[in-house]
Amino acid sequence: MLEVQDIHTYYGNSYVLQGVSLSVGEGKVAALLGRNGVGKTTLLRSIIGFTPPRRGRILLHGTDVTGLPPYRIARMGIGLVPQGRRIFASLTVRENLSVAQRGSPDTAERDWTIGRVMEFFPRLREREKHWGAKLSGGEQQMLACGRGLLTNPLLLLMDEPSEGLAPLLVRELEHLILKLKEQGVSIFLAEQRFGFALAVADHVYVMAHGKIVHDAAPEQLRQNEEVKRTYLGV
Repeated sequence: MLEVQDIHTYYGNSYVLQGVSLSVGEGKVAALLGRNGVGKTTLLRSIIGFTPPRRGRILLHGTDVTGLPPYRIARMGIGLVPQGRRIFASLTVRENLSVAQRGSPDTAERDWTIGRVMEFFPRLREREKHWGAKLSGGEQQMLACGRGLLTNPLLLLMDEPSEGLAPLLVRELEHLILKLKEQGVSIFLAEQRFGFALAVADHVYVMAHGKIVHDAAPEQLRQNEEVKRTYLGV
């Protein structure tokens, strides 16, 4: 689904991503783990086009999307659930969803509609007339996920989706991501919560200092004490 090939991304003269390569399989969940400031968000920004890499390539289903404007990348099938959720506080739940709704980049059978999102997240139906500012953290995360799905992505990027959530809500989010995977949505998520990432991912990458320093199946990483201690502080 996604191939990132040796990308190098800068903020001005600051060299952030230093030759990152990874892939996400179709219908799979890949997780990117790492401490704060190692480049996780920059990698997602590079993929969606907010901060294009200066070198390297990003392929979606074999099509090179490197350097395209973000709106074109989104139309080609990459959706984003941003860090901090970024919902519109002065709009209702339904209005937040309506802003994002559009047709599928693939086939009609893939279409996520507002009705389908509210069926998937029943709490949003209960709160559909409430302002975004009045939602709990968990409800805002559901709304951000629903908004991302309404772009009908082939691949959904999720930046720190568990950030700020209580443990009970993190478990709910875990179940939701697994349900999305069952429905064929490919997901690439950047995370700091070790247990949460390993519970949902098919493959895990570890980042440090702008580079991928380790990648493995979740169970292999769980047993690798050196990588956990050195790069994740677990």
